[in-house]
Amino acid sequence: MNASLDEVARRPGEWLRGSGPLHDIVISTRVRLARNIRGFPFQPRADADQRADIAATIEAAVRKAARLNEFQHLDVEELEELDRALLVERHLISRQHAEGRGARRVAFHPSEASGLMINEEDHLRMQVMRSGFQLEQAWEEIDAIDDAIEEQLEYEFHPQYGYLTACPTNVGTGIRVSVMLHLPALRLTSELEKVGQAAKDMKLAIRGLYGEGSEAQGDFFQISNQITLGRGESEIIDDFRGVVIPKIVEYEHAARDALLKNRLHALDDRIWRAMAQLQNARLMSSNEAMQYLSHVRMGLHVGRLSSVDLQTVNELFIQTQPAHLQKLQGERLNGEQRSIARAALIRARLSNN
Repeated sequence: MNASLDEVARRPGEWLRGSGPLHDIVISTRVRLARNIRGFPFQPRADADQRADIAATIEAAVRKAARLNEFQHLDVEELEELDRALLVERHLISRQHAEGRGARRVAFHPSEASGLMINEEDHLRMQVMRSGFQLEQAWEEIDAIDDAIEEQLEYEFHPQYGYLTACPTNVGTGIRVSVMLHLPALRLTSELEKVGQAAKDMKLAIRGLYGEGSEAQGDFFQISNQITLGRGESEIIDDFRGVVIPKIVEYEHAARDALLKNRLHALDDRIWRAMAQLQNARLMSSNEAMQYLSHVRMGLHVGRLSSVDLQTVNELFIQTQPAHLQKLQGERLNGEQRSIARAALIRARLSNN
């Protein structure tokens, strides 16, 4: 196991830090940029030697950029499967990057608020993540990172179409804005279709906790733009800042108020049953832990529970994920062993509050 990643597993990630504007509902804000380097074939057409050259070229440029001199660099190709899974759970790399083949890298700031994937779908994917709803701050930081790298490298750019990417939906600005939301009340009131309609109206995608193809564990949902061609960065960001996210936050707040007003006993029962399970269970699957923690997190934010620290709950969301759990235990565990260890970890953390 990678020693440096053992330490990463023990600290809270940026996406679950539990601070920032609207943090009771908006878990995190992420802005990503896709770029390709002039003079090299795109990933689907690159052979093994070319992929190695691309990785070496970008990594050298990143190390020269003064703004990025604190970044930690890892060779994804050489990492063990468990270490790659850990990086996926922390949203530092995608599943595609973890499961890919050939030369590929990841680099990230120790805070994990910014990072780079090298040789994923595109040559370079930059991301900046902020806890809570901080779109402008995330955009300003990633724009500065983009400029710093572009001082060292020449990107593939077309005067009419903009930045060229492996997937046509990313051509143009190459920007992908993604906001992660915690929406337990909308699920409990069977009103999640409001989110779906709001996203559909704005041509946005709704995904689960780990992006495309993943389930909405723990009532976490990611809302992101689907198309970049023909739209400027400011236009895309303004849609999220001024229309989409405020509307969904309004829906969730209304659903929470309705539960408090009309279904208080049922709400309390769900919250306290979840707390009892977390405090007493001897076996706990990842999905169960996410769902129970989701109810407890909502209980804290609506004032129906105060016996547990919110930061502890936020940390348990990540520490109970399979790779994190095994890192914290210091050994590989099978499914049943993980369920036992997960339940024990949760009991221990909650008893210390």
